Amino acid sequence: MARPFRLVDVFGTDPFTGNPLAVVADAEGLTIEEMQAITRWLNLSETTFLLPPTDPAADYRVRIFTLAHELPFAGHPTLGSAHAWIEAGGKPKRDGVIVQECGAGLVTIRRDGDRLAFAAPPLLRSGNPTEDEIAEVLRQPPTHPSRT
Repeated sequence: MARPFRLVDVFGTDPFTGNPLAVVADAEGLTIEEMQAITRWLNLSETTFLLPPTDPAADYRVRIFTLAHELPFAGHPTLGSAHAWIEAGGKPKRDGVIVQECGAGLVTIRRDGDRLAFAAPPLLRSGNPTEDEIAEVLRQPPTHPSRT
């Protein structure tokens, strides 16, 4: 199950100063269990997996995993994945704009030279959490088990 991946230093101005992210460039055919196992093996806070889009408006699709579970959206994985996608030869449909599909929907990423910026997707939830939602969060293992 060899897959190419890149380590991206997001938000850093010098090597090893930003938030590390692993990006698996060709994740087509991987199961959720395999994505989660790769994420745990790499042992970074997040690992992303690039896939063909399911929405025709998107340039590509990303799945974001922590050590414990999948996330619908996260900021530094969004930017790091876009950077890795471009480096791997990705060509956006529109000049200066990349459209990334994720669990929260479509995220528009503006590209200005080497700089990337995004508009956050709409919230999946809002308002006060229910008792059931609070109980669900409390049942989940911590994202960084080694830091508890």
